[in-house]
Amino acid sequence: MRESHHRDLKPRVQTDFKSELKQESLAFAMLGAASATVQVQQGMALPQALAGIFANSNATPQARGAIQDIAYRAMRQLALSELLISYMAEKAPDPMVAALLSVALPLIVPVDGSPAPYEAFTVVDQAVTAAGSHPDIARAKNMVNALLRRFLREKDVLMEEALENPEAKYNYPQWWIDAVITAYPKQWQQVLEAGNKAPPLTLRVNARRTSVQDYLARLAEEGMEAQQIGPSAIRLAKPVPVLQIPGFAEGDVSVQDAGAQLAAPLLDVQPGMRVLDACAAPGGKTCHILELADVSLTALDADPKRLQRVQENLDRLQLQATLQPAEAQSDAWWDGQQFDRILADVPCTASGIVRRHPDIRWLRRKSDTRQLATLSAEILDNLWKMLAPNGKLLFVTCSLWPQESEAQAAAFAVRNRATRLDAPGQLLPLGSSEQDHDGLFYALFRKDA
Repeated sequence: MRESHHRDLKPRVQTDFKSELKQESLAFAMLGAASATVQVQQGMALPQALAGIFANSNATPQARGAIQDIAYRAMRQLALSELLISYMAEKAPDPMVAALLSVALPLIVPVDGSPAPYEAFTVVDQAVTAAGSHPDIARAKNMVNALLRRFLREKDVLMEEALENPEAKYNYPQWWIDAVITAYPKQWQQVLEAGNKAPPLTLRVNARRTSVQDYLARLAEEGMEAQQIGPSAIRLAKPVPVLQIPGFAEGDVSVQDAGAQLAAPLLDVQPGMRVLDACAAPGGKTCHILELADVSLTALDADPKRLQRVQENLDRLQLQATLQPAEAQSDAWWDGQQFDRILADVPCTASGIVRRHPDIRWLRRKSDTRQLATLSAEILDNLWKMLAPNGKLLFVTCSLWPQESEAQAAAFAVRNRATRLDAPGQLLPLGSSEQDHDGLFYALFRKDA
């Protein structure tokens, strides 16, 4: 890729422009997705970028869904799109123009093998309309038209050449590809490919309200195909908006990845125990613990705003916990009473949930792994002193990198003379029917009396 096309160049663009396009149009959705893409390239997480766009545009629920779908598609093909653009444009387009092209190309040729969601000529027409409606890029609408039409004419040749480039073929930075190959030499291709697929919609059945079999029967009555994939886990054959999930608002089920549903049972909580969920937001594991037993639970998180999400989940499920805004590496908040169980879902690069958050690959840097592993070690050592004798601490991370997972667990056990108990270890996100879950790591420790 020519230097002039490099993604690290981040000129500022007008992303808060209010479009006059009709919200039901594809052009409106593409423009919103392009604005989100630019903000990711400037360092903002995609969910935050989308939230700002939704608020600024006052988008309808249908428009929000379309913008989000197109933006996530763009993230999963960003390296390929950028390389294709560099082939066709002698000079790097302005950031917003490049972003608009980067959301258009995946709509024409989805590399995951799924059918194109729109006719190619419709995508071209609506991309040009979107460009013409934005004051920063209206002058470039002819270029948008020319490049996309050229792509349609030369698609096979351009794609063949681009897919010889590893970054474009797998849609990850080269350092990420190298790290996966090093860590998982036999399964690296499956791991990379799974990260480019949309995740399934997996539900956790609330055992306090219903059973897996009864809920499956309810789904069947609603004409929704689903299957059980874990003790409390049900995967829907076709994802639907959360509010369309039967019984969700009433607390019968929650949305939670099948791999994440292993955490609460591993803690083996018993009624009356004192339990700490560190780094708790958004509260999926917090609520699962409380569904399993009547315990006194403290949910800790450094971000008070994220704790609001925990409270919303508790309210929906009619559960109670003590919410504590504080950093997990600090003990200033602690009253000195030790906990029987501690769940430590520590900060990490989130490399194991990239299919759910495809922007992560473009936001992370190789050096982040070392920095986050250092912070996580500090958190684990701090939490260990809060654990009662014979208590258990479950270390969880959603990373694929051994430095953040197995190496961290082994070093922690040595430093603290912790007894390591049976736990799944590294779960690889392979995208198969048997392993269609996020890339989580589990290590369980006991503090001997």
